[in-house]
Parts: sequence; structure tokens; C-alpha cells
Amino acid sequence: MSHLVDRRLNGKNRSAVNRQRFLRRFKDQLKRAVADAMAGRSIKDVDSGEKVSIPTRDLSEPVFSHGSGGRRETIHPGNKEFSTGDRVKRPQGGGGAGGGGKQASKDGEGEDDFVFELSRDEFLDLFFEDLALPELIKTQLAKIPEWKNIRAGYTTAGVPSNINVVRSLKGALARRTAIGAPHRTRLRELEQELEEILASEGEGSPEAERLREEIRHLRFRIEAIPFIDTFDLRYNNRIRQPKPTTQAVMFCIMDVSGSMDQERKDLAKRFFTLLYLFLTRNYERIEVVFIRHHTVAKEVDEQEFFYSRETGGTVVSSALSLMADIVSERYSPGAWNIYAAQASDGDNWQDDSPQCREILSARIMPFVQYFAYVEITPDRHQSLWEEYQKLQTTHKQFAMQEIGGAEDIYPVFRELFKRRMA
Repeated sequence: MSHLVDRRLNGKNRSAVNRQRFLRRFKDQLKRAVADAMAGRSIKDVDSGEKVSIPTRDLSEPVFSHGSGGRRETIHPGNKEFSTGDRVKRPQGGGGAGGGGKQASKDGEGEDDFVFELSRDEFLDLFFEDLALPELIKTQLAKIPEWKNIRAGYTTAGVPSNINVVRSLKGALARRTAIGAPHRTRLRELEQELEEILASEGEGSPEAERLREEIRHLRFRIEAIPFIDTFDLRYNNRIRQPKPTTQAVMFCIMDVSGSMDQERKDLAKRFFTLLYLFLTRNYERIEVVFIRHHTVAKEVDEQEFFYSRETGGTVVSSALSLMADIVSERYSPGAWNIYAAQASDGDNWQDDSPQCREILSARIMPFVQYFAYVEITPDRHQSLWEEYQKLQTTHKQFAMQEIGGAEDIYPVFRELFKRRMA
């Protein structure tokens, strides 16, 4: 049997290649496990990992082995209990595999399922794999809250750890060449003169002794030139450069009138949390604006947004007007990616619904990346739903869905943000 061992380096995580191969092979089972996890955990905990059990039978690997080869005769034992056509009785006690996917045995031993633990990033990658944000990032990037160090040539001052050896040696070589060039030229001339004197006057000539002394003096001056000097040292220069980051603002709009009970608010909170988590996967900086409304609207913090009690009627246009004002004052559409999610039970003053459609069409939709409306109601739709349906035909970045219960939140979210074919 042949064994192939991959010894390529994988950095600190030596099993990265095998782990990615495993994720690709059991991708369907892992995605089903992620979907099941959504039904059994709070949306607030969706960004944690998950343990996935995979049946042992699915982990079998193909094996190549050498056959016996040649010709051989084999005698198989006969069957003394059954004949053709006999009906086999069902084994007592069920005879099937034990609970939890274990294979039972009379010795009390079994084979457990393989348990694989998904990391947070792997869980979210599978969770959001088929989803996409429309018009993800605008051409203009955001503010400059982060900085990064980049190389910017060389400097003559710095710390020893930043010395550039190659650049320093090149500078030292150039300096020695420049300083010693006149001496070397004069040395060659004196050596040529000495050869001529020796040829004409002999070794004992006073002129020859003078030339030898001058030659020794020049060589000493050349050798006295230092190999490297502090003047030659060059250091890697680094400067701080602003690093553009993408940013988005998420508007959460919710009806808090008397018809919106706490159960419906909890459903809205789960949807808002899911949208926020999705945005954090695509943008580096996110701000959240909470707008709650009944007959009037106001901007509040998260605690008051979800848990403060209100009574009275509903005027949805007040919240939409407030959002439009906040966008114009604080969030320039040229620099911010604007997303909005509105949750309501569909109740609204009859005469206010057309005004809501006009505010959305004129003051909000031209500037937002996406606007999602979810109606949390088991009842029939009212005038607000009918007016919003008219927006879908004219604005591709507007979407609306109905939520009946907690089990509908994730399917509705996937429907709202599924990838659109180009």
C-alpha cells in the first residue's frame, strides 16, 4: 500500500490544507448543520462556532492495495440455515444501529460519529455563502480612522535595527572610490616614473629613493580611508500613511405603537441583529441609528429602542422623515453606504401610507444602498403594504417580505439578500 504525505509548510497552522480539504468535501453536511444551528440558538449568538457530527460511514477514504494475483482455488462454507425463498426474521431488539449513529456490539464497544468544530469565521462563511449585499461599496471610501506604516526611502538617522546594510555598503564603496581616486591616479604616475628612473639611473639613485618614499606615503593615505563611516549609514525610512476604510450606516426603524407587542419586537430585534452581523462581514466601520415611532418618531439608543413601552396610534411617515433629515445632516451619501431596515405590523393611518411612499421615493431611495421592509403579522396586509408594493417596480434596491414567526426570520433574510443574477 502506498501512503502520500504532504509535508509542505502551512505556517503556524500546520493542518490548514487538510482542514480546507475537509471543509470542501463535507460542505453540504456542514451547511445543513449551520442551518439547523440557526433554529436552535439565539440570533445574538450566531457569530460563534458550531460542533458538527458527521457519520463515520461518510468518512471512509478510497484505498489502493495490491491484489493477490495469479490463479487460486477457494472453497466457501455452505449455508445450513436458509434456502432460496426463505423469509428472514427480524432480529430481536430492532437490530439496527444504536442511537446517535453508533454501531452496537456485544462487547459494549461502538464507533462514534466524527465531531468537527467549526470556527467563528468558518461558521459565518457557510452561513452567508449564498448571500450578497447589492451595490456593496461606493466608489468613494470613507474617513481616515486608521494608519499604516509604509516604506519611504532611506534616512541618515535611525535606530540600529533599521539599518539597511546593502545601501550603507554601497554608500561606503562610493565614498572610498571618490576620496581615493586622486591618490590612485597620482600613485600610478609615480610608479611609472620610478620604473623609468630605475631603468636609466639604477637602484641607488636619489631620485628613485624620493619616488619610493612618496609612493609609500600615498599608499598609506589610501589605506587610511575607513572602510565604513557614520556618514555612510542609511536607515530604512517608514512613514505613517492614512489607510482608507469602508464604512456604512444602518438605520433600524420600528413601530412601537400599542399593536406591536413584545413578541413582535423580539422578532424585529432578531432580524436587525442578523442584518448588522451581515454588514460587519462586508464593512470595516458601521454605525447604527435607531428610530422608533408611534404617532411621532425620535432617535433613541438600543435599550430604549427595543424595550421601552409605548401606546397610541401609528404614523409611519414621521420615522421616514426623521431618517431623511438625519441622512442629510450627518451621513453624506457620497461617503457613506446607507442601509435601512424597517419592521412593522403593517398598521398605519390610512391617509399616511401614500405619504410614506412619496417620502421613500423622493428623499430616501435615491441615496440608500438597500432598504428592507419586513411586516410581522399573521393578518392580512393593510394599506402600507400595498403602497410599498408600488415602490418595488421602480426601485430595485427596495425589498419587502412578511414574517409570521421566529422560524421565518432566516428564510426571509436569505430571500431579501440572496445573490441577484447580473
